[in-house]
Amino acid sequence: MSQGTFENPTVVEEELDILLIGGGMACCGAAYEMMRWAEAVKAETGTELRIKLVDKAAMDRSGAVAQGLSAINTYIGSEQDPADYARMVSNDLMGITRDDLAYDLGRNVDDSVHLFEEWGLPIWKTDADGVRHDGAESIKEGLPMLKDGGKPVRSGKWQIMINGESYKWIVAEAAKKALGLSRIEERIFIVKLINDKNDPSRIAGAVGFSVRTNTIHVYKAKAILLAAGGCVNLFRPRSVGEGTGRAWYPVWNAGSTYAMAAEAGAEMTMMENRFVPARFKDGYGPVGAWFLLFKAKATNAYGEDYMVKNKEMLNDYPPYGQAAVPASCLRNHLMLKEMKEGRGPIYMDTVTALAKLRETLSPKEVKHLEAEAWEDFLDMCIG
Repeated sequence: MSQGTFENPTVVEEELDILLIGGGMACCGAAYEMMRWAEAVKAETGTELRIKLVDKAAMDRSGAVAQGLSAINTYIGSEQDPADYARMVSNDLMGITRDDLAYDLGRNVDDSVHLFEEWGLPIWKTDADGVRHDGAESIKEGLPMLKDGGKPVRSGKWQIMINGESYKWIVAEAAKKALGLSRIEERIFIVKLINDKNDPSRIAGAVGFSVRTNTIHVYKAKAILLAAGGCVNLFRPRSVGEGTGRAWYPVWNAGSTYAMAAEAGAEMTMMENRFVPARFKDGYGPVGAWFLLFKAKATNAYGEDYMVKNKEMLNDYPPYGQAAVPASCLRNHLMLKEMKEGRGPIYMDTVTALAKLRETLSPKEVKHLEAEAWEDFLDMCIG
């Protein structure tokens, strides 16, 4: 591509009532909900709100969920309630949380999951005999949907198993149907928020560029939702060779949400938490299903369970260390001790986990779960 391509770009300006920045799960969900209110406004006043969703890529495969995953991490169901969920979140993040926001999420999350299933997301179910079926089998067997009393297969207390390869595509389709294609603009990379010249504390618009044409896009909006992803690979990994740079979270998440908001003067409330995942030898994908559903244990290089070996370290962090499930960062803290003292790398004992499954499951169930277990290493793994 010649240098001249980037000279004298065409400037395209647009005035909107609402601008959604990002095409991931957050903005797709907001778009779906928003249109019900927009239609009510139109019915009452005759005014059609000018709404646009702008995504740097293609909505069908944009965002953190786009590469697929094995579970939905929060489904309350009938066994727990939102208050239980808020307590779990607070414990896992050692109190650096807003309980009101966590509780509010807990009140509403099941409705969203029910919508996902209604739109076509296959969800694992347990039948009347206690036999587990993956999402495709559940549909084939005619098992009831969650909203009608269907029993999900839980990998943990809060997580339910799904066939998630098309998860994002399904949610994006719902957003597209709600918004209409004329309200969606793909391949526009928003890079800066613009403050109102008469009120510097107010965001009045955003500027971006097309990744396909030589154009600069300026959006003026009365309200803006910025949900452009987190930051990935900010810290150099401990992995070497092939493992360097491996990540399960999309590497194109370069921190746009944080940077643009901070540059515009936003108060970054509740964005203090940093998730730094510890890695296991030969495994770079998500490991939740292995730990929760398959009951795998992590060990140091000598086969020792470091959670048991270093348990006394948790006494320094009451009450989060004494909880039934110690906070995630504390579990990583115990792991890092092993690596710092030369007992790494850290292994996930998959062999023992699968052997224990064979003690209680039929050969057919074992074969199915083994396939799911190895697929889990591929889900969300860029390589």
